[in-house]
Amino acid sequence: MKRGGLGRGLSALIPGATEESGGGLLEVPVEAVGPNPRQPRTTFDDGSLEALALSIQEVGVLQPIVVRRGPSGYELIVGERRLRAAKRAGLATIPAIIRESDDSESLREALIENIHREDLNPIELAEAFRELLEEVGLKQEALAERLGVSRSHIANTIRLLQLPAEVQQLLADGRIQAGHGRALLALAEEEAQRNLALRAAAEELSVREVEEIVRGYVERADAGAKPVEMAAAPAESALAEVEEILSEQLATRVTIHMGRKRGKVVIEFGSADDLERIVSEIIGSGPGLAPD
Repeated sequence: MKRGGLGRGLSALIPGATEESGGGLLEVPVEAVGPNPRQPRTTFDDGSLEALALSIQEVGVLQPIVVRRGPSGYELIVGERRLRAAKRAGLATIPAIIRESDDSESLREALIENIHREDLNPIELAEAFRELLEEVGLKQEALAERLGVSRSHIANTIRLLQLPAEVQQLLADGRIQAGHGRALLALAEEEAQRNLALRAAAEELSVREVEEIVRGYVERADAGAKPVEMAAAPAESALAEVEEILSEQLATRVTIHMGRKRGKVVIEFGSADDLERIVSEIIGSGPGLAPD
């Protein structure tokens, strides 16, 4: 039995996209979808594609591809990995959303703008980030700059897609938060990730509680390992670490300038709405795009 999709992903953000077939997704033959000549990515990891193909065989395609009509079928806009993996999995059709035009520049701008506006769950946001980087052709630095977030926030959000499908579903359903997911990534075994995620959802554990449990797992696993002598970190490294923590917590770029006796913290924001989000995050009302 196929499980429902994890979320809307990038397809929900695309202007001019339409769903057909009685208000649902259009199922198109995989062989009728031609490649996107503007696809920025030219190499795809074979192991990653094989893993995705196995997942598709088990639970189906969780995110539709995005296509435009062509002279003899459809032209792919977004979803190269899913299309390739669906072919490997032996699927005859794949769910698709149709977009009437393919002005790549206007599409890129609209996607970035809509990420700010849409209430995306962590998995939808991760999918949107990954596809903007891999299939729309944005660089991570440019995406971070445009969204007013740190590169680490983007990277850590995308890492949520490494979690088992069951854990991703809990994130998509809002039963656990992105902070729970990032803590679970420190566990090496998928079974441990699944078990702790289910426990966190059932017992409504906080992110800090899950982090403490994970830390205990890791410490027990490392018991008996020879401690490594670490040199004291210079002040610059300590400041850089604080910058990273603040940038990730506030989901924006934070810089610290330290003088001989005093310093200042600079928090960047992209708009009045973004400033309101940051203030809400600082005083504890509403997560916005910020990590949990």
